Amino acid sequence: MSKAQAQNIAQALGDGIAPTPQNTPLQATPGGMSRPHVPTTIGEDSEGEEDIPTISSGNMREQLANNPMLAAMVQGKLANLIGKSSGYIESLSPIVRQRVDGLKGLQLEHTKLEAEFQKEILELEKRFAEKYRPIYERRRAIIEGKEEPTEEEIKSGFKVDLVEDDEDDDDDEAEEGKASASKEPEIVKADASAEKGIPGFWLTALSNHAGISELITERDEEALKYLVDVRVEYLGVGVPGFKLLFEFEPKAKDFFENTILTKTYFYQEEVGSLGDFIYDHAEGTEIKWKTGKDLTVKVETKKQRNKNTNQTRTVKKVVPTDSFFNFFKPPTANADDDASDVDDDIDEKLELDYQIGEDIKDRIVPHAIDYFTGKALEQDMEDDFESDEFDEDDFEDDDDEGDDDDDDDDAPAAAGGRAIKGAPGRKAAQPPQSGVTPGSAQDPQECKNQ
Repeated sequence: MSKAQAQNIAQALGDGIAPTPQNTPLQATPGGMSRPHVPTTIGEDSEGEEDIPTISSGNMREQLANNPMLAAMVQGKLANLIGKSSGYIESLSPIVRQRVDGLKGLQLEHTKLEAEFQKEILELEKRFAEKYRPIYERRRAIIEGKEEPTEEEIKSGFKVDLVEDDEDDDDDEAEEGKASASKEPEIVKADASAEKGIPGFWLTALSNHAGISELITERDEEALKYLVDVRVEYLGVGVPGFKLLFEFEPKAKDFFENTILTKTYFYQEEVGSLGDFIYDHAEGTEIKWKTGKDLTVKVETKKQRNKNTNQTRTVKKVVPTDSFFNFFKPPTANADDDASDVDDDIDEKLELDYQIGEDIKDRIVPHAIDYFTGKALEQDMEDDFESDEFDEDDFEDDDDEGDDDDDDDDAPAAAGGRAIKGAPGRKAAQPPQSGVTPGSAQDPQECKNQ
């Protein structure tokens, strides 16, 4: 491949090699798909080089699009450059390189302040958690039916819906909206025969979260309907992290002995190079299942025939299965395991497990009523649509490709990132890809660090 052809290829791929000190990855492929890998039989020293396709002058992008083998080879070659020095820093004069080293030292001071900032934010969250506590306790009492909302609380909540409806009204309906703002809710007095609390509140709230709903099976619903509270606790002084507590009413003992199931997320003590807390690992409660009630396994029945006697027998085997309660058996990555035992999807599972935990802490617990009504789900969808994942390139060829690719566009993107960038701007966890659930039945108990 000539130098001119290589330059044309790089330009056709959208300037994949950045003119920076360190080469950067190529633009991500659409739809969350991974790049094709170079077949091992193709290389600079491979025999049969006359069979390797070449690029002629003309539209480079079109030629690559029509030649998957060549595109795979080129992308593989360029991928090998990621992270390698381009020689720019080395080309600088000694005095300029010395100044660059000085800026690196200055950056260390900035990193120390970032670490201090993150720790202060964590302490602020802990202080406000105590201020939120009375509100959450009041919410739980209403959900369980131990208390009724006050007339003032009812009217305030009723007006929230009116204001939101008015914001969605067209100009022609503005006058009608103003009139509706003066409406008052009809207060119904609860008597002894009235239904208590809000049945299935937390099951509904969790089911209205895009990522968590994919983890909940029909069998899980029978146990989760007894969930009466989900809350967050922060760890002790100097221990970064948090604990999620799922409390069940006594009827849940039909399934397990536990009253409270917990999931604890630990951050690394040292803040990362970008000034963020870094997820370290998670620990979950061991669920004490009643006999025959374990929702994380299923019984498979098979018939076996004896070749000699021609007799058949029925064999029952207990195998793992998908369940929300696998959430309490977090995936692990241990460095002591043999490389052959490493789960290929362990990074995706760890990231999804972490992000679901963060979503429960930062989204569902504080805004449970909005997830129960579905309002938060609509907001999450709007946030996803307005996120920076969408750019002009995602839409420029829509008219030419027709409707055949619509299904691919709906494929969920893998949730990613273990560094905590700040909850307010972080996207909600997306539905997991097939076979990549956090506590999937295929998770190895011990895995090797990547």
